[in-house]
Amino acid sequence: MQRIVAGIDTIEQHLEAVRQAPEVYRPPCCPHCGLKILWPHGHYERKADRRAGQVSLNPIPICRYRCSGCRRTCSRLPACIAPRRWYDWSVQQAHLERQLSERSDQRRALGSLPDRRTAGRWWDWLQKSSLLFEFHLRARCAELGRAADFGAFWRRVFESMGLVQAMTLLDQELNIP
Repeated sequence: MQRIVAGIDTIEQHLEAVRQAPEVYRPPCCPHCGLKILWPHGHYERKADRRAGQVSLNPIPICRYRCSGCRRTCSRLPACIAPRRWYDWSVQQAHLERQLSERSDQRRALGSLPDRRTAGRWWDWLQKSSLLFEFHLRARCAELGRAADFGAFWRRVFESMGLVQAMTLLDQELNIP
């Protein structure tokens, strides 16, 4: 199941979609049993707005759907909210780009958000998953080329499409942790 809904790149767009057209979040089928009869089942809330210096939009509602067959619930997230993570893709991309450029002065300039251990986990995750991610991204996007270097490939991804779009594409074929 695709857990990420493409094209909803900001929290404001997500809130508008929940108000105007919540059906965009309805999964095509139940991820548990495969039945295609899913009914709205309220929502749960996430504290996904972690932008500094702005009025917080938290809590952010996430639409939930219930399967008529197995009676389990499921949901899908907008592209602006990363699954199972506190920080959005843009914050993660900024830290990963700085790690790739290996400029410690810029890493210090980020302040306390997020913690260096959190950013370290993102770096470890990217390194561990990179071969699989590279394979699927190169298969879908020829413009990424055949750069053999880990850093060169991810710099090209960040410049051409960004981490949000890359993870949205990968979510169509993989389960992005």
